[in-house]
Amino acid sequence: MPVALALHLVAAVIWVGGMFFAYIALRPAAASMEPALRLPLWSRTFERFFPWVWAAVILLPATGYWMIFHAFGGMAHAGLSINIMQTLAIIMIMIYLHVYFAPYRRLNRAVAAGDFSAAGKQLAQIRRLIGINLLIGLTTVVVAGAGRYWR
Repeated sequence: MPVALALHLVAAVIWVGGMFFAYIALRPAAASMEPALRLPLWSRTFERFFPWVWAAVILLPATGYWMIFHAFGGMAHAGLSINIMQTLAIIMIMIYLHVYFAPYRRLNRAVAAGDFSAAGKQLAQIRRLIGINLLIGLTTVVVAGAGRYWR
């Protein structure tokens, strides 16, 4: 159980922390750059970050359900906070899958073609979705930390 919990926590920190960094630190810093520099920077940043998100998308449900069924004895014994985390995780994963398979791919194609107007539109969509996922992720962290005290 300690290994599952450790992997679960590390995956959550990498995903939510990466979104926090991208949204709060990198986005404002890159905003002053010319599109010809800013958009390839984002494309390459996502290229390096998204494999880590894929690992999180696999590890979080796997370790979460492992803990539910082995530590709590199944869903019937999981508390409200576990069910909230599960619901938020599914929403976050669905948003990520959309980002990865739609605007991120269009961003890469537009950057490769030098169409910075189209790339900028895709980046704006990704930014909005990452902002939503960041808020959901931070909410999930609060639920995970405080949920055991709800009675």
